Amino acid sequence: MNWTPEALVLLAGPLEPTPPLLRAARAARLVVAADGGVRHAEALGVEPALWVGDFDSVNAADLTRWRHLPRMEYPRDKDATDAELAARVALEAKPASLLFAGGLGGELDHELGNLTLAVSLARQGVQTALSSGSTWAFALVPPGLELDLEPGTPFSVAPLADLAGVTIHGGRWELEDARLPLGSGHGLRNVAEGAVSLSLTAGYGLVVLDLASRST
Repeated sequence: MNWTPEALVLLAGPLEPTPPLLRAARAARLVVAADGGVRHAEALGVEPALWVGDFDSVNAADLTRWRHLPRMEYPRDKDATDAELAARVALEAKPASLLFAGGLGGELDHELGNLTLAVSLARQGVQTALSSGSTWAFALVPPGLELDLEPGTPFSVAPLADLAGVTIHGGRWELEDARLPLGSGHGLRNVAEGAVSLSLTAGYGLVVLDLASRST
């Protein structure tokens, strides 16, 4: 898969530096670390421009290794997650696309918060994705998106609201102007034949990729 975001936010969730994630991370023109997410910077070969958060998940080694980074520190009792705070900073650069690396896995409430944050940003016009390395989730909002996938890559469309006018081209199972209501599993476990085009006229959801399970 080839996808190159303009901004990269490092979160503290599980992360494997797979080739697609390495390519995406190194293509970003802005990198912001959120709290303990700074630990992924070295593995991804990137240098954050700013370190943001309440710093409750960092240790003395992190503070020593990254002491040269400009920091924006917030109190632990705050009304936003570290991911939200880092995204706000990244959005000041007006990126067209943003990737949360380390945004999947870990604590369920934070993972759900990250996923819904991605959809919120996409509804504001910023194409947004999250990745753990082998698993990716792209926010899906009208008019849709195109993904350059290797043949055999499993992908799923998961509605977070009723979806209307759903069209999928480039998958083993295609749809044309379909309706996927909230809770529907009809869009799950498709397989890419190559580049995949997904469009919709209303609603919002997620496109989930499992790069580790690519079939031949």
